[in-house]
Amino acid sequence: MTTTTRPVKVKRTFEQTAWLWMRYSAFLLIPLAWGHMILQDVVVGVHSITSEYAIQRIANLGWKIYDIFLLGFAFAHGMNGVRQVVRDYIRNPKTFQIVSIVLLVVWFVITLMGAIALLAINQPIGG
Repeated sequence: MTTTTRPVKVKRTFEQTAWLWMRYSAFLLIPLAWGHMILQDVVVGVHSITSEYAIQRIANLGWKIYDIFLLGFAFAHGMNGVRQVVRDYIRNPKTFQIVSIVLLVVWFVITLMGAIALLAINQPIGG
């Protein structure tokens, strides 16, 4: 008995993309969050974090980019979680699609505002 297979093209939906993004953001968020926690809580120590330390850290482009990624992935992960919770309460597919798009726009705008704010800091305050 010979079995034949044929490839089937499946169109990717918004739901599949959101599901994948939730996994990607979690995969990337774990080292970012752990790295942040280890640096701030273990290496530097919470009692040693001063405004001078924060100013020096935020003046570095590498840390700005790190913080932008941390903000973007954490917020994307959270907004997708909110979208999943909202799904329990919104039964109409069209309404849920509109809410999903609104949440995506809110994520993008707030992440963009955070990135602009981080990148706008060029030098220490008063310096």
